[in-house]
Amino acid sequence: MSDRVQNTALKGKTMGNGANGALSGAVIAVAGAGGPAGRAALLRLAEAGATVVGADNDPQRLSEAVDAARYASGGASVIGDTVDLLDLQSTRDWAAHIEKDFGRVDGLVHLVGGWRGSETFTKTSLDDWDFLELLLVKTVQHTSLAFHEALQRSDRGRYVLISAAGASRPTAGNAAYSAAKAAAEAWTLALADYFRKAGGPEGPTSAATILVVKALVHDAMRAERPNAKFAGFTDVKDLAEAVEGVWSKPAAEVNGNRLWLTEKP
Repeated sequence: MSDRVQNTALKGKTMGNGANGALSGAVIAVAGAGGPAGRAALLRLAEAGATVVGADNDPQRLSEAVDAARYASGGASVIGDTVDLLDLQSTRDWAAHIEKDFGRVDGLVHLVGGWRGSETFTKTSLDDWDFLELLLVKTVQHTSLAFHEALQRSDRGRYVLISAAGASRPTAGNAAYSAAKAAAEAWTLALADYFRKAGGPEGPTSAATILVVKALVHDAMRAERPNAKFAGFTDVKDLAEAVEGVWSKPAAEVNGNRLWLTEKP
């Protein structure tokens, strides 16, 4: 089982930052919580009243992200678990642990990312594919298989994948990356079909959805490249707002759909 790096002694109950927040009482897991997008999501979801359980494979990075979110949100319920998402059993244990501790799981936000590319299609390295298949596909397979039953038990379960426009329109130098993203999307859409069928004639109560960006940008990137325009990029804070917004829409509206945060190709 994972090592919990920030324990708020909340076993058996949920205590969001705001009793009247849009996600008050919700329990949401965030995979890839230690990166810039993960940090923004932890904070936004906590501010909306959710109990947020972030996972990362780097304990130090995760601890810093959890501490920052808790401080910025006024001591909201933000917890960090060090989890190897490349290990299916560890991922299943993480999901079971969350549901046991808090009685429910209302969301899994998948923010595990990474990129490798080449100058041309001819120079594509299949080592890049091997790396990206693990990072971008295997982790989606493991989190979806680990969490889908708990999400279906929720009255507002959501599985949220962050994808890239390149999955729909790959470029020559991004063959491995685009193919991995496309595979992750296909897997998520299969999960959406599971939710659709489980909902029966009345429609799904839980949903799997895909938020599509061109690329992400954050303050540190702007500081490093002050003259760059980052045209079409989505700020991680705006992404976090869009993630929160998935819960404001009916399950049938978002299930199996791509929600574009950049221009659709």
